Amino acid sequence: MKIVFVKSWGVISLLLIVSAGPAQADFAFGEPSNLGAIVNGPSSDGSPSISADGLELFFDSDRSGGPGQFDLWVTVRATTEDHWGPPVSLGSAINSPTFDGQPNLSADGLSLFFASDRPGGDGGFDLWITTRVTKNDTWAKPVNLGPIVNSASDEWSPSITGDGLSLFFCSTRPGGFGVWDIWMTTRASVSDPWGQPVNLGSPVNSPTGEAYAGTSANGLSLFLSEYKQPFRAGGFGGGDIWLTRRSNNSDPWGRPVNLGPTVNTGAWDVSVDISADGLTLYFCSDRAGGSGALDLYQVVIVPVVDFNGDGKVDIQDLLRLIESWGQDDPSVDIGPMPWGDGKVDEKDLEVLMSYWGQEVNDPTLAAGWKLDETQGITAADSVGSNHGTLVGDPIWQQTGGKIGGAVQFDGVDDYVTTKSVRDPSEGPFSVFAWVKGGTPGQVILSQVNGANWLMAGASDGALATELKSSGRTGKALKSAASITDGAWHRVGFVWDAGNRILYVDDIEVAKDTQTSLAASAGGLYIGAGMNLAPGSFWSGLIDDVRVYNRAVQP
Repeated sequence: MKIVFVKSWGVISLLLIVSAGPAQADFAFGEPSNLGAIVNGPSSDGSPSISADGLELFFDSDRSGGPGQFDLWVTVRATTEDHWGPPVSLGSAINSPTFDGQPNLSADGLSLFFASDRPGGDGGFDLWITTRVTKNDTWAKPVNLGPIVNSASDEWSPSITGDGLSLFFCSTRPGGFGVWDIWMTTRASVSDPWGQPVNLGSPVNSPTGEAYAGTSANGLSLFLSEYKQPFRAGGFGGGDIWLTRRSNNSDPWGRPVNLGPTVNTGAWDVSVDISADGLTLYFCSDRAGGSGALDLYQVVIVPVVDFNGDGKVDIQDLLRLIESWGQDDPSVDIGPMPWGDGKVDEKDLEVLMSYWGQEVNDPTLAAGWKLDETQGITAADSVGSNHGTLVGDPIWQQTGGKIGGAVQFDGVDDYVTTKSVRDPSEGPFSVFAWVKGGTPGQVILSQVNGANWLMAGASDGALATELKSSGRTGKALKSAASITDGAWHRVGFVWDAGNRILYVDDIEVAKDTQTSLAASAGGLYIGAGMNLAPGSFWSGLIDDVRVYNRAVQP
């Protein structure tokens, strides 16, 4: 498994490629947001740990007001809709005059694991635990996890699973692949002692050094990040956040994949914790725009539930899910976490049904023109600011579209022009539209000085595309499915970073292998060819044009 990421309009779409199959969008990130000046101070604030109810956030900080070099702090809020309150130090009963950091809270909120180099340990940095009887009680005196878990080397960044039976952590002990490696210790029950730690091995650990670990509650997803150079190849900056996943506890871990730009930057982005519902990622970063040397951030994770890219969740999406029932299909594996659990089952059905019948705000939709206007020369982009301008004399058809209204083009000089939406070479994407009419050789959608994305073939009016790789080896992809018979057709082009696919009425009509597409940054023409050549103007109706930053599978 690997992930291809595509940046567009403030979201990062993570596209899983499994074996040689098509890429599918599994989930998407929103734009990371700083937790603000109330939480973040002028010093360094890092290693966030969110409580299961989302009302407590523990972190470490070297701000003033604590007894040590770095101390453990907590900020609280009354509800998840409220702002975080001023942070409070856990006090000298928990914090020491040395380093106390890397907090990680158990699911029940009664145990707090952390790292410290205080006296009484087995090595440099050791893992410690403090407990409380209820959430309203004070924390007890910290206890060292002992010589089985801790070693004469350094251990830090603990991360406990929801059941309390597996503890991931990072260590410099011998037997690893780098200076820092991720290890795991387990126990039979929460009252049993921890077992001998096991190195997660390759490909999770590498010679670069994995110094931060954060597990999902079910222990099947693990976020990791580096401490210092050398960094993993394929990253973006000082230290990046990566994700590895397994289908169950007995399966091997997959190859870590970078979360991509926006989440990762040219700065230092590390130390992840995930909310219990899997919808919010907390991390720390020294990127520009923060309050101090290191700040706490959060970013929303959005499941992609509109599987077929028609703008709503309905029976077609349900049928897609049913087709993959019981399988490991990332394209519809959306529960219980947005990135799934390796099996399509009732958990995914539950997530899908929570969106049932709704028009969804798909974060992978780069641009969309419903073409439902009744007057004027502007075709509104329902997603962002890529509004189109009508050129010539196209006619708004208020009730004549397949979905609401549509635009009637005369086949002579009518078209709609928009700003640039995306470069086809930057990763998987899809484009779909409803069309009626047209004659052979006419174009539905094209990119200025680029390629004709969707068109009716010059010889027979069958759907075709001229999106292709650069150089002499690239050639057009043509289907045998006519779209100029006077009926409405939903036409589409999909590129999954390995294959080009054409769809007519949600049925695959042509496919070939294409591992790259030629780069182009031009704007789009709706209803005309890329060079506005005579004969390329569409004569008929066009409705609901959509461009996705993912490989949609109708």
